[in-house]
Amino acid sequence: MSASQVVQNSGPFRSGDRVQLTGPKGRMNTITLEPGKVFHTHRGILAHDDLIGLPDGSVVMNNAGVEHLALRPLLNDFVMSMPRGAAIIYPKDAAQILAQADIFPGATVVEAGVGSGALSLWLLRAIGPAGRLASFERRDEFADVARGNIATFLGHDPENWTITLGDLSSTLPDVMPTASVDRVVLDMLAPWECLDVVSDALKPGGVVLCYVATVTQLSRVAEAIRATGLYTNPDSNETMVRGWHVEGLAVRPDHRMIGHTGFLITARRLAPGTVLPELKRRPSKSDFDDADVEAWTPGALGERNVSPKSLRKRVRAAGAGADLSKARDLNAD
Repeated sequence: MSASQVVQNSGPFRSGDRVQLTGPKGRMNTITLEPGKVFHTHRGILAHDDLIGLPDGSVVMNNAGVEHLALRPLLNDFVMSMPRGAAIIYPKDAAQILAQADIFPGATVVEAGVGSGALSLWLLRAIGPAGRLASFERRDEFADVARGNIATFLGHDPENWTITLGDLSSTLPDVMPTASVDRVVLDMLAPWECLDVVSDALKPGGVVLCYVATVTQLSRVAEAIRATGLYTNPDSNETMVRGWHVEGLAVRPDHRMIGHTGFLITARRLAPGTVLPELKRRPSKSDFDDADVEAWTPGALGERNVSPKSLRKRVRAAGAGADLSKARDLNAD
C-alpha cells in the first residue's frame, strides 16, 4: 500500500466519501456522497451537493430547515453500520485484541475467520503498510462481504492483505512457511482443531489469541493449548463497557451496557525444545469424557447460519460501497 493509497480521513467532503448525519433527535444515518443525489427523511430532503466541499464537522440544513451534523464516520462507527455476512467483533473486543495480541506496525498476522471484515480493518490499521495480514475464511460469501467492506472504507484493495478460502488446518501450511508468523488471531467455533498448524507457523515468542463466545469453548481451547506443551500458560478474560450519562450535576451510569460478547484467551509460543516450568497450583479435573467433547461440537455450540438470500443482499451492498469508494479515489488521483 503506497502513501497515495492511504485513506484520507480529513479535508473537505468529496464525492464517494461516507458521511454520518446526525439529526436534531440524535438519530444517525450514514450516506455515501454522489453528485446529484439526495438524502430523504420524513422531515425534508438534503442534497448531497450541499455537503460536497464542506469541511468535516459541518452543520447543514435540509430544505425543511432541519439541521444535521455531518462528520466522517470513525472506524468504530463504520464497523457497526457496515453490511454483515457474519456477526462482527465489537470495537471493545477489537481494541483488546490489538492490545493483548500486541499487534505492531510491520507485523505478519494470520486471521481466521474473516467474518464481515471488521477485525481485518482494525488489524490492517495496526500493522500499517509494512505489515502483512493473511486472512482465512471457509465461506466465499463472507469473504466477498469482507472484501467489499474493506474496499469501501479504504477506497482500494490493500496490497498487504490476502484472503484464502478453505479450512485453516489445510491451507495455512501452503500460505505461511514454518516460523514466519508474528501473531495469530482465531475467531472460530473450534480453534483447538487448528493448534498444530498454528504452532508450526508461529515464531518463537509469537502470540496466539482465540476469540470464543461460550464458557465451554473457553475451557476446551485452554486445555488444548496446555496439552500441546508448546505455549505459555494461557490467559483469559472478557471486557464489558458501561457508559455514563454526564450532564451538569446529573451524573449516573447508563441504564444499558455492552456486556458479554466473547472471551479472549492468549498464549505465547515457546522456543523449540523448551519445557515450561510447572506451576504449583491446586489440582483440578482436566480429563474429558465423551459427553464433554460432544458439548463442544459446532452443532452443540449453536452455529448461526445466514440465509443464502440475505447473504446475497449483503454481498451486493458491500460491493456497491466498494465501487463508490474506489471511484472516489480514482477521481481524486
